[in-house]
Amino acid sequence: MGEILSVDGHEVHALVMGDGPDLVLIHGSSGNLRDWTLDLAPALARDYRVIMIDRPGLGYTGRINRTGATITQQAALLQKTAAQLGAQKPIVLGHSYGGAVALAWAVHHPDNMSALVALSAASHPWETGLSTYYRVLSHPLLGRLVIPLITAFVPDERVEQAVAEVFEPDPVPDGYLAHFGAGLTLRRDSLRANALQRANLLGEIEALAPRYPQIEAPTEIVHGSADTTVGLSIHSEPLARAIPGARLTPLPDTGHMPHHAEPQAVIDAIHRAATRARLR
Repeated sequence: MGEILSVDGHEVHALVMGDGPDLVLIHGSSGNLRDWTLDLAPALARDYRVIMIDRPGLGYTGRINRTGATITQQAALLQKTAAQLGAQKPIVLGHSYGGAVALAWAVHHPDNMSALVALSAASHPWETGLSTYYRVLSHPLLGRLVIPLITAFVPDERVEQAVAEVFEPDPVPDGYLAHFGAGLTLRRDSLRANALQRANLLGEIEALAPRYPQIEAPTEIVHGSADTTVGLSIHSEPLARAIPGARLTPLPDTGHMPHHAEPQAVIDAIHRAATRARLR
């Protein structure tokens, strides 16, 4: 689905649907743009021109480098991709890791954004260390040994369990696994790129967070109170205090994937952002 664009010499995969104000959706860690297309993007396409882009190294977008594309580099590439598709000042929504990319877009490319929607976004420094999984996969030697074994031998049951853990306490939607295409994530290059990005994220957020008060774009923040992947109190609550005029909508008893568990709440937040930006 979609098309492959050449942006600054990089191959970038994007999909556009609908008509209306431009809205860019940025997926999270280990993901691809198919995360949006099961149900949310078709619903949004009734009111917006929805632009979905695979982040570097994931989906069908090539890697920028071999050290792990930074959130700033990714924001620059995605902004140029959106502009190439005719979206000079879109609403930008980022989920999880993609929320950090959206925040980097807001900080570094403020003239190319109409409004910001942070969805379960990783935004502030945390104290827990990098998981063993990401430490091994991002290691210069161990990663090269372990990744081929994972891609060759990981059972379907382990993939299903990992997806279920991301959604907890919410159920995985019917048909999600088949639609999402876990095989895209389990390619060697994608596992490596994703692990390096995750390993580098904390330091990048530590550098970016002091600049959040500079963000002037109307900002809506949505976060599940039961999210154990990206905690509400660690991330979105201080983010709402840091960005002038930001509005936080906590979703009771909702986990890390509110765009599947509570899609209408996410759509309502986008509508509010569009209204505040005078696009509706």
